[in-house]
Amino acid sequence: MIPAYQTAATVGRVVAGVRAACPPALVIVVDDGSTDRTGEEGREKGALVLTHPRNRGKGAALRTGIARACADGAGVVVTLDSDGQHPPELIPALLAPILAGTADLTLGARRRAAPMPLGRRCTNWLSARLATRIGGQEVSDAQTGFRAFTRDVALRFAPGEQQRYDFEAAFLLSALAAGARVTCVTIPTVYDGARSHFHPWADTWRLARVFARHAGRIVVGAT
Repeated sequence: MIPAYQTAATVGRVVAGVRAACPPALVIVVDDGSTDRTGEEGREKGALVLTHPRNRGKGAALRTGIARACADGAGVVVTLDSDGQHPPELIPALLAPILAGTADLTLGARRRAAPMPLGRRCTNWLSARLATRIGGQEVSDAQTGFRAFTRDVALRFAPGEQQRYDFEAAFLLSALAAGARVTCVTIPTVYDGARSHFHPWADTWRLARVFARHAGRIVVGAT
C-alpha cells in the first residue's frame, strides 16, 4: 500500500520493485490529489490506483489504502513511501517476523547516521525513546513509513481522525499501548535531497499532540 503525492518520477519504479519482491501481492497506490502523472505511472506498472480528488494528507491516503486492502481480504498489509526511500526488496524481511508468528507489526528502522539530516536524527531519536517508553519494548525508529502489520492491527488501529503525518505516530503508539508485539528490521537510510511534504512546524505540533495523549505512560512507563 503506497501513499503517493506528486511522485510521478519515482512511484512507477517503487510499484515495479514491490511486484518483483512480492509477486502474489495486490499493490495499491493512493494518489492523494496529485496534479502530475503519479496515478498513471502507478497504474501502468500494474497497481490498483485509488484517487483522492484533492490533497488530503498522507494519513488520509494511508487510511484509504489500508481500508481497501482489508476490504479485499488482506491478511497482512505493508506500507511504503512512493519516493524511493524504502527498498521494496526488503519487504520479505519485514514480513518474516509476522509470518513466523513472533510479531504483529514490523518497522523498517533506519540508522540515525548520514545521510539523514541532523535535525531529523534528533527528532527520530526522541520519538523512538518516547515510543519505547510507551510500549515497554524497544522501538528504534518510530517515524518510519515502511511497515508491515497484521489485518487485526490494521482494523484496530488504523481508524482515527489524523489526516497527515501524525497518522503513523498515532497508529504505532496505540498499537504499542495496547500490547501489540512490535519488532524492528534495519533498512538503509536514504535521503536524496528531494523536497519533503513534511511541514516542520505544523506537522511537529501534530506529532507532539499525539505523544501527549500517552503522557502517563511516558512518565511512569508501560505497565
